[in-house]
Amino acid sequence: MLEERSKRGTERMPFDFNDWIQAAGYPGMAAAIFAETGLLIGFFLPGDTLLLSAGFLAQRGHFSLWILVPVLCIAAVLGDSTGYYIGERTGPKIFRKEGGRFFKRSHLLRARRFYQKHGGKTIFIARFIGYIRTFAPTVAGAAGMPYLRFLSFNLAGGVTWVVSLLFVGYFVGTQVESLELYMAVIFGSAIALTLLAAGGRFAWKWLRKRKARHAATVR
Repeated sequence: MLEERSKRGTERMPFDFNDWIQAAGYPGMAAAIFAETGLLIGFFLPGDTLLLSAGFLAQRGHFSLWILVPVLCIAAVLGDSTGYYIGERTGPKIFRKEGGRFFKRSHLLRARRFYQKHGGKTIFIARFIGYIRTFAPTVAGAAGMPYLRFLSFNLAGGVTWVVSLLFVGYFVGTQVESLELYMAVIFGSAIALTLLAAGGRFAWKWLRKRKARHAATVR
């Protein structure tokens, strides 16, 4: 009895996220993925964590991975298409709207700068970058990106994002027994990747400035 209670205790996530996912089931997870990628107010939803945790729970037998993959891929693709439609319909008006309690105009403007820098491939890259994931489709729609081109990046990015994180969560589940340790590994890896990306970006900018200074000196 004590061992059973101890085992149950190790299978609980902080803030009962595990319980929420199991209670929400496939429809709830699909709705969360759709809202995060398609609705501007969904930027706060933990899409990455949800997918990783769903993969982990699938490994534990709570869900079928072969149902999760198509359901969440469809939700992700439909979400981006909805975001595109919102941007296409509202156009520049949405950029002039002041941020409210839920809507973050600053995130939208940052997504626009990201889009202007990286172009169409932003739709693919954005899947793996927090708030950019929510706002990039709206920016693409407002910018008049051809829908068929948008759809190609949407499909590639949505499927890659969902499948990769689900299978990472599933694989980690085969290696880690304790859910607390699993969450520590996931969050630790996320922090490490964020720091690595920030360091790489800083190094790239430094190298470009150094190259520019060198070129100016040679002249």
